[in-house]
Amino acid sequence: MYDALINLAYVVSAILFIFGLKFMSHPRTAVKGNLVSAGAMLLAILLTLLVTGVGAYVVAGLVIGSIIGIVLAVKIQMTEMPQLVALFNGFGGAATVFVAGAELLRPNTIGTSDVLLAAALSGLIGAVTFWGSLVAYGKLQELQMFKKPIDIPSVHLINAIMVMVLLLLIILMTGTGYSVLPYLLIVIIASVLGVTLVAPIGGADMPVVIALLNSYSGLAAAATGFVIENNVLIISGSLVGASGIVLTQIMCKAMNRSLLNVVFGGLQSAAASTGPAADEVYANVRSTSADDVAMILDAAQRVVIVPGYGLAVAQAQHAVRDLATLLEEKGIEVEYAIHPVAGRMPGHMNVLLAEADIPYEKLREMDDINPTMSQVDVAIVLGANDVVNPVASTDPHSPIAGMPIIHVDKARTVIVIKRSLSPGFAGVPNPLFAADNALMLFADGKKAILDIVTAIKENA
Repeated sequence: MYDALINLAYVVSAILFIFGLKFMSHPRTAVKGNLVSAGAMLLAILLTLLVTGVGAYVVAGLVIGSIIGIVLAVKIQMTEMPQLVALFNGFGGAATVFVAGAELLRPNTIGTSDVLLAAALSGLIGAVTFWGSLVAYGKLQELQMFKKPIDIPSVHLINAIMVMVLLLLIILMTGTGYSVLPYLLIVIIASVLGVTLVAPIGGADMPVVIALLNSYSGLAAAATGFVIENNVLIISGSLVGASGIVLTQIMCKAMNRSLLNVVFGGLQSAAASTGPAADEVYANVRSTSADDVAMILDAAQRVVIVPGYGLAVAQAQHAVRDLATLLEEKGIEVEYAIHPVAGRMPGHMNVLLAEADIPYEKLREMDDINPTMSQVDVAIVLGANDVVNPVASTDPHSPIAGMPIIHVDKARTVIVIKRSLSPGFAGVPNPLFAADNALMLFADGKKAILDIVTAIKENA
């Protein structure tokens, strides 16, 4: 009877995870989804305390983890959220490596072949996730050694050899029952594989990598659930793994990449770019002022704002909302064009704009807004770069070649707000900045928007 109640409680926890994931699919219910999921995890932990009897260790982990989580939630800025997600993915992978390894080291524990297979997969996927996530963190944080893609000679051959060796070790481990040394070798080789898979990938492709690593962490957790025979871990890990794969496919479509290339680290790096130099591209750039932009906006009927990572850095979302409100009071239609990979992680811009209470209905996806961009009077590009770069359509050798973009170049007037002409995360100069219908407003994003708001009010 006791075991039945425990299993029933695990099912309740799993159902809560499913509802939490469902709530997180929409900005209006995302906070509720996080709370429901946190409640599901707390219930799972309490059940673990009842079943295992190792209360002191679990409670200590719960308290320490909660303190770290609270500190991170308070200290981390929105601009650093992608790095935090990368670390979370990595820590999840590392946890599965240690849990599966600890289970194999338990005295008098002889696992069946399916349990040993699950343990091997936990170690493999978990190690790849941990080290791959650390490299992704380095790229997102723009640490010096990770700023540019690392070209590893014959990287695909090296990766293929490591995969073959890993398969042989898994066969050895499951076939002979000799687990400790093969498991250790699997973790070591998979750690190297995690680095070689992510290191050659360019910064522009990091949103895809983050989504994929998120899926890896879920798959590793699900495999670990089989090792320790924990149903809720199997279900929750499967949910994370499946949702991560779906998100990865969405990101691949947005970046015009194939999932196979992502898995084997085949994304094009910035080193492959052979386009013109920045000085040549920006020869005819024209700058403008907040007063001039205010006059241009005063004559507009439809304005589209395209947010990017620069908006996050400047924390300009509230200023943007105030500008939109002011324009709407004048009868001007204001919309927001959201590229799926704007920023440095999926949904980055959606979260920022939701933080400023901008109505979700005003956020238009790229495929919806592009057919009507030629009818837009003014497109304001705020800190975005790669996602509006026409080179994606014109240069087949560019790192962003083939990537769908928001076609702001088709708008009647384009106002680009940037602090400088520095390239985006892909490192590719943007000819949009020198287009005949484009004007550059060089300033911090928040200050520029506030200056425009002031100018509009003064001209009213």
